[in-house]
Amino acid sequence: MPRKIIIDTDPGQDDAVAILLALASPEELDVLGVVAVAGNVDLHHNADNARKVVELAGRPDIPVYAGCARPMRRHLVTAEHVHGETGLDGPDLPDPTIPLQAQHGVDYIIDTLMDAEPGTVTLCTLGPLTNIAMALVKQPAIAGRIAEIVMMGGAYFEVGNITPAAEFNIFVDPEAADVVLRCGAPITMLPLDVTHQIQSTPERLAALRGLGNRTGAAVYEMLTFSEGFDLKKYGWAGAPLHDPTVIAWLLRPDLFEGRHCNVTIETASELTVGMTVTDYWHVTGKVRNVNYLRNGDAEGFYRLLTERLARLP
Repeated sequence: MPRKIIIDTDPGQDDAVAILLALASPEELDVLGVVAVAGNVDLHHNADNARKVVELAGRPDIPVYAGCARPMRRHLVTAEHVHGETGLDGPDLPDPTIPLQAQHGVDYIIDTLMDAEPGTVTLCTLGPLTNIAMALVKQPAIAGRIAEIVMMGGAYFEVGNITPAAEFNIFVDPEAADVVLRCGAPITMLPLDVTHQIQSTPERLAALRGLGNRTGAAVYEMLTFSEGFDLKKYGWAGAPLHDPTVIAWLLRPDLFEGRHCNVTIETASELTVGMTVTDYWHVTGKVRNVNYLRNGDAEGFYRLLTERLARLP
């Protein structure tokens, strides 16, 4: 029985690759819907991008919803400097033809969790956690019905990528992240500590381009665009690939290592707001609320990604 998932996202080239990986894996994952959130760029572009990606995958049957257009308490911070003005610069994808669903994404998340059997729907979060937090605030009963929240976000050993202390997804809406991490649902976190190991080297990108399908070509164009910023920043052989690790964890948890820790979100300090304060060595005695992953097998990840994307048009 495939695992039922909702993908909450702000696409984003790496978000797009994560969505494609999920849609290429129907034996393991049943994508119930995709919900856009403001993050990498504004909500309008992110909702457009999500629809472009499901159509690229040949899955126009996947419903796409628009969620929150701004963080819970802060002004929106975006990342056009990484992802381009549209958020999905690189490939020349056609405008979407499928409609955006009329229902608000937060209400869709609530209704889906309340209608499903408890413990049967997993939330895969690839962007700021605004939609999930708003759903928890609006209907607290969903917390006990979530199978798991698997999120890309945070950092401890690798510190920040938008400030010295904070990873982008958490920094954009730290209050939302705080709500989510306190909700009591099972949580697995894919932080920069993992994603910085999953580097898109020229050889790995060439393998994707060499698939000979439109998906492989589009992914190559996406990642060669978005990696430009990180290659300059880090000076590595390849740029980190963040969001697809969420889907890879669901498909192949054996590719990752970590431990259960207490993770708390800094919301008050001007200097470190958005920091994921991770009690990796268990010095506080606080409840270990997060399965915090620290290491990933890059070779295994890219073999999985390449094999799965070959299945798509």
